[in-house]
Amino acid sequence: MVNIERATVADAGTISELLGEIEAHYGGDPVPGDIDQIHAALFSAQPLATVLLAREGGNVVGLASYSFLWPAAGAEASLYLKELYVRETGRRRGVAGAFMAKLREAADEAGCTRVEWTADRDNPPALAFYEAFGAEPRDGKVFYRWGK
Repeated sequence: MVNIERATVADAGTISELLGEIEAHYGGDPVPGDIDQIHAALFSAQPLATVLLAREGGNVVGLASYSFLWPAAGAEASLYLKELYVRETGRRRGVAGAFMAKLREAADEAGCTRVEWTADRDNPPALAFYEAFGAEPRDGKVFYRWGK
C-alpha cells in the first residue's frame, strides 16, 4: 500500500537522491541535488515548491513536486505539476495515479481551478498515462526556456 505525504526537512537527503535519479532518467549525470538548494527551495520561510513523496513501507518509491501559479484565468489560481517521478520498483503499480489524486486534492484545498503540467512528446508511456487519466493535450502554447 502506497502512502503519499508531504516531504519534511528530514527528507532532504532522499529528495537529493531522487533528483539525481531524475537527472539520469532524462539522460543527464546522476548527480544528487544540492542539499542547501533543497532546503532553500522547499523548507525556507518562502518556499518555492512543495514535494510529495510516495512511501511503501519504509521505502520512498516516487516524488511529485508542484507550485501554485497565479493568475491562471482571470484571478483564478492553478497548481502546476513540475515533476512526477516513480522509481522502477514502483512503476505500473498505481503510484502515479495516487500522486495525481493527491495533487487534485491539494489543488482543491488551495482553491485552484485547474492542474497543469507538461510532458515530453518522446515519452509515450507518460502521454498514455495522462490521457488514460482523463487529461487532454493542449494546443496553442509554445514552451520557452531562458537560463544559464
